Formats: sequence, structure tokens, C-alpha cells
Amino acid sequence: MTIAVLTFLYQMKIVTKNIHIQDEVFTLTNQRALFWKKEKALILSDLHIGKTAHFRKNGIALSDHIFENDLQRLSVLIEYFQPEKFIVVGDLLHAGDNSGVDKFCEWKNEFPNLEFHLVEGNHDRISKKLEAKLCLNFRDDTLYIDDFLFVHDFQKKNEKFQITGHIHPGFVINSPVKKIKLPCFVVTENQLLLPAFSEFTGLDTKNLPKKGRFYVFTDAEIYEI
Repeated sequence: MTIAVLTFLYQMKIVTKNIHIQDEVFTLTNQRALFWKKEKALILSDLHIGKTAHFRKNGIALSDHIFENDLQRLSVLIEYFQPEKFIVVGDLLHAGDNSGVDKFCEWKNEFPNLEFHLVEGNHDRISKKLEAKLCLNFRDDTLYIDDFLFVHDFQKKNEKFQITGHIHPGFVINSPVKKIKLPCFVVTENQLLLPAFSEFTGLDTKNLPKKGRFYVFTDAEIYEI
């Protein structure tokens, strides 16, 4: 573990909550990711690599610190859970190949034994050259593991239990002072909706699954609502 990761681990609190879906245990975290112990898989969605670089290219000055912070959190989660698989449920990229992708590939080289599975999302415009650069072990628009379907956006006609992303779910808490909007996981009878992993994303509080359980989180806690 590098000094940078150790420092970040000291600063970053990982809070977990186990939930049961179809006799399987999944671990939610307050760091916008999910861990499936049986598969030794770290699962997340909507990393949006290269978003800050894309904004800079279009004349909006944004620091790489935002993206570097996401990668540091990923490093800490990998050290914490020791996964064998890394599954991204869509929107790994934001706008094709750019300097952000180069930084991600440098980061990924620190974990050569970690299987890298990408379920493609609407932002993932990946050429054969870029696929080779990313060193993907799996790439498709769906991934089936046991009785679970991993797909970026929910498929209404599919009867499998689906683990999805895309929406960047958020929940509004009304406090006496102001409304607070927080990221969350949403669980229904046939879907587990993941929060966006990147902190440089908006939150959708309206287009969410119906009749769901909301697992809202902060830096310190996970609340079931």
C-alpha cells in the first residue's frame, strides 16, 4: 500500500451495510460502490473517466483533483475488500479517449491481477484500440452472473434481477434549515440501482424505481429509508 493510499485511508471512512438479495449477501458502502463477497467482486457504475478533461477541452477550467480523488477512493476500496473482479456497470468513460483515460490506465496497472469487466453504458464509445488500452477482460452491454443481470439501464421486459446504474440516484431529506440532497442505492423486488461512483455527477431524485428501499449515505453513515 502506497503512502498516498495510506493517507487517504486514514482520511476516508468506509461504512458498510449488508443486504440480502435472492439468498446472496451484498455489501453496500458509503463510498458509492458495492461488494459481492461470493464473487469477490467490487461493483460500481458511472465513473465517467475523462469528464474533467472533456470540460477543459471545451474551455471550462476544472482541476484533475476531482478525478484523482475518485481513483484514490477506488484504491482504498480495493485494499479494503481485496476483490478479484472489478465490474463497472456502464459509463466507465465520459467522452471517449483523452488524458483522463491515460491516468486511469496508469492507475489500473497497479492492480495487474484484478479482472476488469465492463458493461457498456451510453457514454462508452470504445474503439478496438481503446479497448486494448483499457486492458478489459470482458466487454459487452450485459453481463450475467448466476441469477443476476448486470446492465447499465434497467430492462423492463427482462425477468432477471438486475444490477444497474445510469440514473445517478439521489434522495432529498427535508431538514428544518434546508433540503439536503444525498446519493443513495435503491433496491426493489427486481433491481439494485447503484449510485454514480464519480462525485462529479448530478443526482436524479425524480426518475427512480417505484416502491424501492432507499439506502442513503453520508461520509459517516448509511440510512435505510
